[in-house]
Parts: sequence; C-alpha cells; structure tokens
Amino acid sequence: MANKATKTYTTKEMFGYLVGLFGQNVIYNIIATGLYFYFQNVICLPAMALGWIFTIARVWDAVNDPMMGTIVDKTRTKWGKCRPYLLFFPAIIGIVTILTFINGNYAEASTGTQKALIIAWAAISYIAWGMVYTICDIPLWGITSLMTEDEGDRSKILGFARIAAGLAGVSVLIVQVAQVVAGIFESSGMDHAKASQYGFIVTAAVMTIISTILFEFAGISAKERVEQSEKHYTIIENFKIMFRNKPFRQILISGILRSPIQLLMICAITLITYYYANGDFMNILKDENGNPGLNFGILIKLVIIAAAVFVGQFAAMGLTPVLIKKIEKKTLYNFFSLVGAIPFAALYVIYKISGGDLRPMPWVILSAILFLLAGGAMGGINVLQSVMIADCIDHEEYHNGVRTDGVFFSGQSFITKLSAGIASIISAVVYEMVGYSGTNIDAMNKALAEGADFITYNDGVFAASMFFLISIPPAVGMILSAIPTWKYALPDKEHKRILAALVEKRAAAEQAEAPAEEVAEEA
Repeated sequence: MANKATKTYTTKEMFGYLVGLFGQNVIYNIIATGLYFYFQNVICLPAMALGWIFTIARVWDAVNDPMMGTIVDKTRTKWGKCRPYLLFFPAIIGIVTILTFINGNYAEASTGTQKALIIAWAAISYIAWGMVYTICDIPLWGITSLMTEDEGDRSKILGFARIAAGLAGVSVLIVQVAQVVAGIFESSGMDHAKASQYGFIVTAAVMTIISTILFEFAGISAKERVEQSEKHYTIIENFKIMFRNKPFRQILISGILRSPIQLLMICAITLITYYYANGDFMNILKDENGNPGLNFGILIKLVIIAAAVFVGQFAAMGLTPVLIKKIEKKTLYNFFSLVGAIPFAALYVIYKISGGDLRPMPWVILSAILFLLAGGAMGGINVLQSVMIADCIDHEEYHNGVRTDGVFFSGQSFITKLSAGIASIISAVVYEMVGYSGTNIDAMNKALAEGADFITYNDGVFAASMFFLISIPPAVGMILSAIPTWKYALPDKEHKRILAALVEKRAAAEQAEAPAEEVAEEA
C-alpha cells in the first residue's frame, strides 16, 4: 500500500488503462496470429516469402522501437509524454490493420506479376502496420512507470496488464470465427477459397473496429504522476544508456535467446485448426460420416487444448505478482525458464511415442497438461520481464538522474518483435523444407475438403513439422534464456533501497519548490 507521500493511480484509472491495453492486444493478436494464418493458409503465400516478410518487418520494428522510445522521452505536452500517442493514434492503427487483409490470392493468381504484387502488398501493409503500432505500443507500456511511484502498485498494474494482454489472446479465435463467417458466404454459392478470404476480411474488420474503440480508453483514463526528467538524449545516446544498464542488458539478451518460444503463438492456431479440426472449424458441424450434426469429438478436443494454453498463462500471470512478494524475481524468472523447457520438449516426445496420432482422449489430456504447463511458464516470464524492466528504469534514474521510460519499455517491444522475427524465419525454413508452402497448401486444403485426413496427409510430414516447431526450438530457447540472468545484477533488496531513496528525493524536491504559503498550510 502506498504511503501518503507516494503518488499512485486510482482504481478507475487502472481499469480504463487495462481496457485500453486489452483492445490494443486484441489488435496485436489479430495480426500476429490471424494475419499469419491468413497469409499462409488462405491466400497461400510461399513459406520463404512469408518468413522474410515477417522477419524483415519485425527486425525493422525492433530497431525502430528504441527510436520511438527516444521520441516519447522527448515529448512534452499538457497530457504528458505518453498519453498523446494513446489518444490520437489508435484509429490509425485500426485502419492499417484492416488494410493488411485486403489482398489477392497467391494460389489463384495467373501471372508472375500478379503474384509479385500480392507479395509486395503483403510486405508493405505489414511493415506499415508494425511502424504505426510501435507509435502506441511504447507509450502504452511506458506509462505504467509514470502512473505510480509505489513498487507494489507498479507490480500490481503490470501483473493485471499481462492478464489483460493474455485475455486478449481470445482474439486468436479470429481464425475459427472467420471460418464460420466463410461458411455463410460459401452457403450462398461462393467457392471455398473466395469464401475463406471474405470470411477473414469481414471478421478482421469488425474485430478491429471494436478493439480500436476499446484501445482509446487507455489514453482517456491513464494519468502521468511521476515527474519527468528534464534531461534529453539523442537516439545514439539512448542506445548507449540501454546497453550500459547491466540488469536491463541481461534481460534483453535473455529475451532474444528465448525467441523460439514465439513459435507457440505463430504455429499453435494452425496446428490446432488442422490437427484437431482437419483444417476447418466448421467440421464441428459434421458427424463422423460427413453429415450435418454436431461433432462433439472435435469440439471437446479443441476446447480442451485451447483452454489449456490460455488457462496456464492466466493462472501464472495472476499468481506471479503474489509470488514476487515472497520470492526473489531473479529466482522466479530462472525457474520459469528452466522448468518451463520440460513441457515444451515433452510435447514432441509424446507425439513421436503416439505414432503421430494424439487425437485419442488419453493423449489429448496429456497434451493439454503439457500445454497448460508451457503456457504457465510463458505467462510467468511475461509478467516478470515487465516488472524487471520497470525496476531497471528506477536503477537508471538513481544512478544517472534520468528516467528514460519510453526507451526502456521499447526494449520490451524490441524483445517481442525481434523474437517474432527470428521465430518466423525458423518456421519458414522448416515449412519450406517439408513443402508446406504456397500452392501445396491450396492443394492440401482442397484434399481435406474432399475427405483427406491431415494427420496422414503427405505421410504425416506436415503434422510432424508443426509439433516440432512448437516443441524443440522453444525448449532450447528457454534453457538458453536463463544464462544471462543467472547472476542478475539488480537484486530485490537493492531495488527496494533505490526506490525508497527516489521517492524521498522526489518528495523533498516538491516540498522545496512549493510556495511558502502552501508549506505553511501543510505545517
């Protein structure tokens, strides 16, 4: 609980901020999961083209983030330095998000020029989205360190923020919803490929408009209470500040080494949709013989697997802020990294043991347990990473007299985006090697629609590649990520001392600047 001298947010402000963050993360998942599925499995872009588009865009975003952080830290307005971006840019993000889905179908293009234009628009629109998204993402997370001086309140809001971001993960169901909408178009006489594309465009547009409205609540509600530093630095100087700060540098390197964990988010929806629903969520409305009727077998398996991933993340994100009060952050972080590698690796092991068929219920339950534990590790690390980065900002202010909130939280975005880029190229290489690419996917979709089984299609190579991607690379990345933070440079005891000194210093500065009559009044 914050003391009288400590500035902190109100419950109303926190709630509004979380609503806005939820909306922003819905948009993120529409792109990160929905657009990837759309590019890969609906308009059938070649695997390597898709991989390079996502990799180049993400690497550029990662470099661009510290630049945006510098701009945020130099911003001075009546609303503060983060709020202006949260007030005026969500609508622009919404428009660009919808435009990324407006494209042709690579598999149906008849000329090389048409194919090139489809790839070019995919690349341009996605890169543009990333740049616009960054303009809001840095301020959205950076403002948390300006809303409160109290460490407990900061951990609380960041913990809730990660939960809100996790809840927004429900938007990965854009794939399933889009397939339902596509079914409506197809029933009106539209061919399957065109219906699938229109289903995604309509679904993405509706979800994005709603999410953009929610996103605005962050800028409307959040207030900046921590005094802003008067020092200004160039982009080059800010890069030097980030890498000079040892605890931040350790978190940054750790996050990059953990990059393959992003494969779970990139590949999981494709795996679940094809492996458990044979490529089309609408198959839950067909019985075992293909006749109309609810298929409880598919429905139950989809619910169990999807729920396991999300429940694991939510539970860990809710529990981690409580554990932080009793256990050293570094210890928790390394625990989640090392122990979390086990369920990831075990997923591929049980896939091989089962002979490639994990659809029988005992295997489904075992898979769900592993997804639950893997999701829990991800959720815990996400909360700890945000809290530890906020601690690094205090460390920088204490030792060098400047709060570069935007720059340091751009590091979090840097980690996420660079990791997604690295994961994208890993998936592209694997998919290219096994032929899960371009017109091959279009041919597979047609075969599945005619009754083929995804698990045995192409001798099960496609299914095996997906299980490999969500299992072995993430497990290796988790283990490697514990190396930089094994001897973390900012122990909790030291951070508490630093924060107490900063609060006292700010209070003294305000007291000294207060008019004499106000001082007398307070006395």
